[in-house]
Amino acid sequence: MDLRIFTEPQQGATYDTLLTVAKATEDLGFDAFFRSDHYLRMGTADGLPGPTDAWITLAGLARETKRIRLGTLMTAGTFRLPGVLAIQVAQVDQMSGGRVELGLGAGWFEDEHRAYGIPFPKEKFARLEEQLEIVTGLWSTEVGRTFSHDGKHYQLTDSPALPKPAQAKVPVLIGGHGATRTPRLAAQYADEFNIPFASIEDSERQFGRVRAAAEQAGRRGDDLVYSSALVVCVGKDDAEVARRAAAIGRDVDELKANGLAGSPAEVVDKIGRYEAIGASRVYLQCLDLADLDHLELISSQVQSQLS
Repeated sequence: MDLRIFTEPQQGATYDTLLTVAKATEDLGFDAFFRSDHYLRMGTADGLPGPTDAWITLAGLARETKRIRLGTLMTAGTFRLPGVLAIQVAQVDQMSGGRVELGLGAGWFEDEHRAYGIPFPKEKFARLEEQLEIVTGLWSTEVGRTFSHDGKHYQLTDSPALPKPAQAKVPVLIGGHGATRTPRLAAQYADEFNIPFASIEDSERQFGRVRAAAEQAGRRGDDLVYSSALVVCVGKDDAEVARRAAAIGRDVDELKANGLAGSPAEVVDKIGRYEAIGASRVYLQCLDLADLDHLELISSQVQSQLS
C-alpha cells in the first residue's frame, strides 16, 4: 500500500510551506507529494497569503526534492490549453528526472473562475476528453513526426510535439464518481483511477465500473492502479485526535465516518478495508500544513505497519 501526501494550498500556504511539507514527505518515506489545482479558498479559511499555481509549485519542488513522485489531484482542464499543459508537464518531468504524474479533471469550481476571469464552459467533459487525447498524443508522437488534432474544441496543426517528458510514459490519473463517462475515459487514457472522499462501498462500486470499462476497451482490469483520497487525522490518543480535528475545523466522529481518523491502529484497520476492495494507494489529505508532527506520526505508526 502506497501512502501519498495530498495538500490543498488554496486554503492558505506559501511556496516555502509547501517545500517544507514536500521535504518532510520525502524524508519520512512517503511515496509522493501531490497538490490540488485551485485558485480560490473553500469554506471559512482565509486563504492567506493567496493561491499558488500547481505547476509552478511542482517545478520548484522538482528541483528541490530527489525521490518522491510529484503530481496533481486534479489539474483543472479549464485552466490551461492542452498543448500548453503538455509542454508544462513535460518540462517539469525533465526538471524532476522523471518523477511527475498528471491528474487531469474537467474543472468544477465555478467561483474561482469568476474570481480570476477564467472561462467556465458548459461542455467541460467533452473538452476534457479532447485534452486527454491531445496531451497523450503529443507525448507519444515520435521525434521528427508531427501531431495534428481537429476537434470540436481544439485544433492543432502539424505540431512538432515537443518537448518530450523524461519518462517514457507520464502516468495519467483520472478520477471521480461518474457512473458511465468517467469509467469509459479512465479505461481509454488512465494509468490510475482515483476516487476522492468516498465510502468503502461507493469506492468498491466505482472500481468495479472502471474494471468493467477497461475490459470492454480491451484492457485487463488490473492494468490500472486503483486509489482513494481521504482526509487524515491521526493522534496517539483521543485528546490529540480531537486537537487535530479542531485545528482543521472538523468533527472527530464525522472524520472517522468519512475519512481516516483516530488512533494509528484505527487508521491502519480502515486503510486495510480499502485495500480489500482493490485500492493499492491512498492519498492522505493533510489540511494543517504546519503540523509536521502529524506526518511523523503517520510515518512511524501507520505507514510502518503497511510496508
